[in-house]
Amino acid sequence: MKVTVATLSDNVFTLDVSEDLEIENFKAFCEVESGIPSAEIGLLFNGIPMTDLKKTLKDYGVKDGDMVMMDRLRRQQRPAPAPGAGTGGFNFDFSQIQIPSNLRGASAAAGPSQARPQQQPQVRNEDDPAWIREMLSANPDQLAQLKQNNPRLAEAYASGSLEEFAKVLKDQQNARRERDALRIRMMNADPFDLEAQRMIAQEIEQKNIDQNMELAMEASPESFGSVIMLYINCVVNGHKIKAFVDSGAQATIMSQKAAERCNIMRLVDRRWAGVAKGVGTQKIIGRVHMAQIQIEKDYLTSSFSILEDQPMDMLLGLDMLKKHQCTLDLKRNVLVIGTTGTETPFLSEADLPPCARLSTQVNEDDVLKNSAKEVAAEEDRQLAEAIARSASDSSMDTSESQGSGKGNTPAPAGATGGNSSSSSVPLGDNIKESDVTNMMAMGFPRDVCIQELRKNNGDVNLAIASIFAKSLSDSFAKK
Repeated sequence: MKVTVATLSDNVFTLDVSEDLEIENFKAFCEVESGIPSAEIGLLFNGIPMTDLKKTLKDYGVKDGDMVMMDRLRRQQRPAPAPGAGTGGFNFDFSQIQIPSNLRGASAAAGPSQARPQQQPQVRNEDDPAWIREMLSANPDQLAQLKQNNPRLAEAYASGSLEEFAKVLKDQQNARRERDALRIRMMNADPFDLEAQRMIAQEIEQKNIDQNMELAMEASPESFGSVIMLYINCVVNGHKIKAFVDSGAQATIMSQKAAERCNIMRLVDRRWAGVAKGVGTQKIIGRVHMAQIQIEKDYLTSSFSILEDQPMDMLLGLDMLKKHQCTLDLKRNVLVIGTTGTETPFLSEADLPPCARLSTQVNEDDVLKNSAKEVAAEEDRQLAEAIARSASDSSMDTSESQGSGKGNTPAPAGATGGNSSSSSVPLGDNIKESDVTNMMAMGFPRDVCIQELRKNNGDVNLAIASIFAKSLSDSFAKK
């Protein structure tokens, strides 16, 4: 028959034994599975301790499919021997070891009442926020891990305020204590409760994950290290650039700062402006339709999408890699240009730009700026919407007068917006002339603005987003 053995530490295993098996031998099977000595194993079935080692499982009423609870018994501490008695066995008394005087301080020779304060070293508490901040400042590797795994506490550390750091640390410590206390209460309560069973299942799953991670660390420890990205040296318009080779990117891009350094901003076609969406969103200023990239001795033509706020200078996308039949030879660590056969090596970590190096080598300001960009992506959009609303409210009269001046005939005094005759597309009841004028100031045609406002029920922000999305899709379709 099969008997399931469960421990209080959520270790569960099944034994295929006979019902006539004695408890002593059953403990031996449990010792093999759990690693706990049989002398320290305590068994419990239906609330009855199985203490008689000569009885069988059948005598205790254990049947096929039943569960037996197992726990490790704690040995009782032996009483201390009398002062005059022999120590006997392995009862060593370490309390009589004398501490050297140079470790006890100058006051060690004094009486016990005076020497006691000097004998206690000043040990820093591991939960002390000041001690933790000092430890992080002295260990950049742990600080980099903190920024990746606990950004909230990392931001509190970067603020430089000990009070804020202590507050965030205390909140997280209290939350962890509450979770541990809740888990202990649930375990000590009814183990067959649904919530307790769910927590037990979560702990078993977490232990399996930890075991899998331990196996991975032993079998392939390199998978837990950071991998540097692939960069090459190139020249654009006589200026040296470290380009990021990314076969997962659709198009080749360049930052606005790099384009200004290379003096190619004069070639930017702003009709290709839009929004680039990926892990985040970035504004596309325009496109350089053709420029030369010098890689080693080869001059290759490529197009660039200029991004307004991009940390890396240039990214070689799939369009350029496929056009020149490039091969990423990771065995030799080189980029092979198939059309010419030229090879250029990938840069080592020491030659990478600061934004591409491993997190332990990037200074704190750069890390904070990069994290702030991720957090502020949504805030920038909301700020732009708020500015657009305030501008429309403050310049309502001016925009209406400008809109009426664009028409062939002046608007009637009672007309809303005063520009109903300037376009063949009529305004709807929920469309304001001021919204149309503000959208036209951004470079959109009037009929397109009115159509998008009508589709989005007069919402200016949704209409602008819809126009940007269409322009972006059209630009990628042309590519």
